[in-house]
Amino acid sequence: MLFSLAVIFLVGLSAAAIFQAIGLPRIIGMLATGILTGTYVLDLLDPKILGISSELRQIALIIILIKAGLSLNLSDLKKVGRPAVMMSFLPASFEILGYFILAPLLLGINHTEAAVMGAVLGAVSPAVVVPRMVKLMEEKYGTEKSIPQMILAGASCDDIFVIVLFSTFVTMAQGGSAKATDLLNIPVSIILGVLLGSLSGFVLFYIFEISYRKGNKIRNSTKVIAILGLAFLLMSVETFLKPYVAVSGLLAVVAMACVIKIKADKSVSARLSEKFGKLWIAAEAVLFVLVGAAVDIRYTLTAGVAAVLLIFGAVGVWICLLGTKLTLKEKLFCVTAYMPKATVQAAIGSVPMSLGLPCGKIVLSVAVLAILITAPLGAIGIDRSYKRLLAHEE
Repeated sequence: MLFSLAVIFLVGLSAAAIFQAIGLPRIIGMLATGILTGTYVLDLLDPKILGISSELRQIALIIILIKAGLSLNLSDLKKVGRPAVMMSFLPASFEILGYFILAPLLLGINHTEAAVMGAVLGAVSPAVVVPRMVKLMEEKYGTEKSIPQMILAGASCDDIFVIVLFSTFVTMAQGGSAKATDLLNIPVSIILGVLLGSLSGFVLFYIFEISYRKGNKIRNSTKVIAILGLAFLLMSVETFLKPYVAVSGLLAVVAMACVIKIKADKSVSARLSEKFGKLWIAAEAVLFVLVGAAVDIRYTLTAGVAAVLLIFGAVGVWICLLGTKLTLKEKLFCVTAYMPKATVQAAIGSVPMSLGLPCGKIVLSVAVLAILITAPLGAIGIDRSYKRLLAHEE
């Protein structure tokens, strides 16, 4: 396992640096490292580390979501209003509808299987989008109209919406019946996640505050560990409560960090954000190398050109932005930012095949293609276009 960690950090970061030096996003180097060193090519990674790959990827995602919460200004987000809410479900809905209509024609599967495929492919990747939106907020690009905040919030809720639909469609594909009440899990999950995270943030802040008033100054490094520990607990609560009620652990983590930012002194939240930024350097390598390692390139040629057409077949972001004050360039940036697929596709792309569904292989094929095509293109699009398409706030 130590050798695998050495490969992830040394080769992953080296490849990231090489790709950055030639003007390409770091993520491509890390994804390529994962694909090449993973089980399906060179097989250099220990099965033990691949066995806990999903947990390690989740830890990395938690770190960047905490940093996002510490960087997110809720007063800016309120200014966006309706588009931020619509971005959390409408783009995914259009993509799922696109697959539902086109996949039976292009890939020869039935409509239920097409809905499963659409749910797998509908989610935008927070692992690709969130760190870039955090960077834009720090550099003050598009922040006057709260564009990075809107995309960040939408991408966080988008995954919950898609995963609930995925569970419903898989039940239908297995011959079960899906209840209309299952869809209530979406708003319930969001509301309970925000409430639980907000309460946790208040409790943690007051613990820090009481300790400070009593003269026991808590180091920022200790605060980082405490915040991480509570974030892990919030994610665990989601798992514990799953049989009884839907709760979004990821939204709870973001809400907790937002409350700490609101309540704490600006200098304190800035230092905490900086600490999590440093943690992200290592977490980023773990996340994207292991996402790459989850990609089975043997299936990429199965779907062929039809799958590529499907990946770009349906975009609903533009409709969310109708009636807003965003310019044509800013709308184009939002569409680009919603392109990347990676995290959810790597997590659930193989589930239909593991369940023995007839569409399992083709769903995995399209999920792999989506990661290989849209993650680099989306990352390049965001990195190369934001200075041209977004206004810089002085």
